[in-house]
Order: sequence, then C-alpha cells, then structure tokens
Amino acid sequence: MSAKNAKSQKGPTWIEVGLGAVLSLLLGAVLGAAYLVFRPVPTVSATPKDASANTVYYIEGGRDIDKTSELNEKRKEFDSGQSVTVTEGELNLLLGDDVGPVPAPVKPGDKPAPPAAKAIDPGPLNARIHDGKIQFGNTVSISVLGISSQLVVQATGVFTKHGSKFEFDPETAYVGGCPVQRFLVLRGWILNRFLFAHPIPDDVAAAWPKLIDVHVDGATLRLRMPQG
Repeated sequence: MSAKNAKSQKGPTWIEVGLGAVLSLLLGAVLGAAYLVFRPVPTVSATPKDASANTVYYIEGGRDIDKTSELNEKRKEFDSGQSVTVTEGELNLLLGDDVGPVPAPVKPGDKPAPPAAKAIDPGPLNARIHDGKIQFGNTVSISVLGISSQLVVQATGVFTKHGSKFEFDPETAYVGGCPVQRFLVLRGWILNRFLFAHPIPDDVAAAWPKLIDVHVDGATLRLRMPQG
C-alpha cells in the first residue's frame, strides 16, 4: 500500500476537525443572529404586563406639534449659547426637521426623477425619555437582491463626555430582536449607519460642543451651557 493511500485512510487530522467545529459554531452564530435581527418587533404604547423576557418591544416617543413656536424660541436660545430644557415631544419635532437632503428643484415640463433605490434606508429618528434615560429608535428599510424588509433599530442610554463634547452612550442596543451592545466596534458601525444616519441641523451641531452638561431630568433633556 502506498504512503498516499495510507494517509487517505487515516481520515481528517485533529486540526481539520477543530477547524470544522469552529466553522460550524460561527455558522450557527451567524444564523442565530440573522434570525433575531429579522424577528418582528412589536410596536406598543407600553410594555405589556405579561411581556415575555425574550421578546423585544419598541415604544415610540411622542411628537408635540403644538410646541413648534416654543421649540423655535429654544433653538434660538441654544444657538446663542444659552441653556435650554427640551421635552420629548419638542425633541422629536427637531429630529423630524431634517431627514435627508432636499431634492433638487424640477424645471417646468420635466418629470421628477424617481428616488434612488437604497440598500439601507433609515427612517426619521425618534426619541423617548423614560426612567432617567433616553431611547433613540427608527425603522430601517433593507433591500437586498430585490427582497425588502423593515427592521426596528433602537438604543437606550445616556449622554457622556468623550473628549471635548457629549456623545450618546448606549447601554442597550437592538437591531430587530438581536442585542448588539456588547460588540463595541460592530455596535458603533450599526448605530452610525442605521440609527444616526441623518445629520442633525447645522446650527445645533455648531452649538453642541459648547455644552458643559447633558442629562435627563424627569421627562426632559437638560442642555447646560457655560452661561447657565
């Protein structure tokens, strides 16, 4: 019997067996994560009393249209360097002001160009203030190979100072029903691409680095400037 035939009859080596086991575990983890990601997330007004510990729910924050004039005044004060306190409804009015680039004007007689198809298309950002924390969430449309699906993406946490400015620091983060808060690098990419994809208004972005404190106080978000 040749050495080649003898080797083929010995079967796989321990390295090959170990590699196969690792690949099987990785495939199982990917399939499990995909199942959780595309698992439907119920949108409710409050967490059900009989809620299952394994079920992820999404509760949207309110939007107070009647506070538009008050929000505009607070926005001017904030831009000028004054401290302001905003409610959940006012914050959602602000977040709804800018959800993407303004389409180019259409010339008379021309047909408007159809919107470009996007593989990842995040909806307007929504904020909810509860239990001393702030939740950001939205619904993201995913289109791959002609198949479309919608995912609820949400994260809950507080604002902490990183370097020279305050940033949102999530304590929990979910894509669909899949928790991603423990995967720091992946979590950052997901939140930037899926949740915070739309830029905040330029005037707010310019004033934000001046803040010396950002915290949730009851049902409001307090933005404190050096001037008090």
